[in-house]
Amino acid sequence: MVKPVLSWGRAQRYDQTVVSLGRFETAFDGNRPLDGPVTFRGMGRSYGDVALNENGTLVQATGPDSVIAFDRETGILRARSGLTLADLHRITIPAGWIVAVTPGTKFVTLGGAVANDVHGKNHHTAGSFGAHVTALMLVRSNGERLLCSPSENADMFALTISGLGLTGYIEWVELQLKRITSSNLHVENRPYADLDEFFSLSEESADWPYTVAWLDCFSPEAALGRGVFSRARYVEHGPLNVKPADKAIKWPLEMPSFLLNRMSISAFNWLYRHRPAATFKGQQDYDPFFYPLDGILDWNKLYGHKGFFQHQSIIPMENGKAGVRELLEAIRREGQGSFLAVLKVHGKELSPGRNTFPYEGVSLALDFANRGRKTVDFLHRLDAIVLAHGGRMYPAKDALMTGETYRKTYPNWEALENARDPMISSSFWRRVTN
Repeated sequence: MVKPVLSWGRAQRYDQTVVSLGRFETAFDGNRPLDGPVTFRGMGRSYGDVALNENGTLVQATGPDSVIAFDRETGILRARSGLTLADLHRITIPAGWIVAVTPGTKFVTLGGAVANDVHGKNHHTAGSFGAHVTALMLVRSNGERLLCSPSENADMFALTISGLGLTGYIEWVELQLKRITSSNLHVENRPYADLDEFFSLSEESADWPYTVAWLDCFSPEAALGRGVFSRARYVEHGPLNVKPADKAIKWPLEMPSFLLNRMSISAFNWLYRHRPAATFKGQQDYDPFFYPLDGILDWNKLYGHKGFFQHQSIIPMENGKAGVRELLEAIRREGQGSFLAVLKVHGKELSPGRNTFPYEGVSLALDFANRGRKTVDFLHRLDAIVLAHGGRMYPAKDALMTGETYRKTYPNWEALENARDPMISSSFWRRVTN
């Protein structure tokens, strides 16, 4: 069936033939051809076009989602790639295990987490998701099935982790979970005054497993980068509870885009920085700490019918402070910004992924309401600032990066192209490689 499919940012909407995973598996046996190149789509949480396929075939890869094996003594779990982190935790947390690395939403599949080599608040201590994958099964369009691990088909293993779903269908994933003795964390939130204090807090908190900061993108020049710094670690004793899925509320409608302006965002930022929780110290359940936005389903409608773009970049540590400062100054001058601005210091990458986004440096992520050409031109100027400081953008969030920029900042892209299954492509991949 041909139908329009939106990116999570809702700024891109492409017509494509949507088929089930079962239909795709039949095609891989050569029994029933598909129209055009194939892209896999899990929960649709990629902000740009990395999981879209204009005029091609989109395989809905959210099922099957079963656990194949789970060793409760070692924490080794093997599951079909359509399993979401939310469903995985319903099984593993009561047994004292949780994923070692999680992104900011639990509504991602294991396949998507591997393909984008997602990272989280503990990148400085645990690396990206791929650092904890012990094996996976890759199915190629010629019928070949490759068991990939650090010791078997290691090159394909490293190219599939962060491979944007291009090397084949990931049938199952095996990973090492993290042992926990409680689902609660000890959390400390602390308002900070400017970028200098952010970097001081990050250095001081290096032994905390989880750190991240929200920042006010419209703060005055003298307080550029001010925000709220959060750090956390699991408590040693406590309950092993899983938040019920029905606790989330659903955002009912698209917000009028004129409500998102500098005044409304500045007012929100002031309230966020001065709310009681900004100075919270105490125990908090893992779910609201890791997944604050998952409490509102369809929050992406907040940006109106034109949607939004997310710009997430990382800059090497030696240029991090200067690069982030220049980005924030440009955002202040332009008057475009967002409620959701996240700053994070990353450590050395531990994942084997050849095209993994993070490295030792500092990342900045912001949403920008889509105001057409004006926003597109502005984001390209932000890209230029990132490049000037030796950084790069995150493909899972990107919708606008030029091919020249991608190829320059991901030097292993040709190895991925050489390993790409000839039946698989995506709108993102054609955009950055042609």
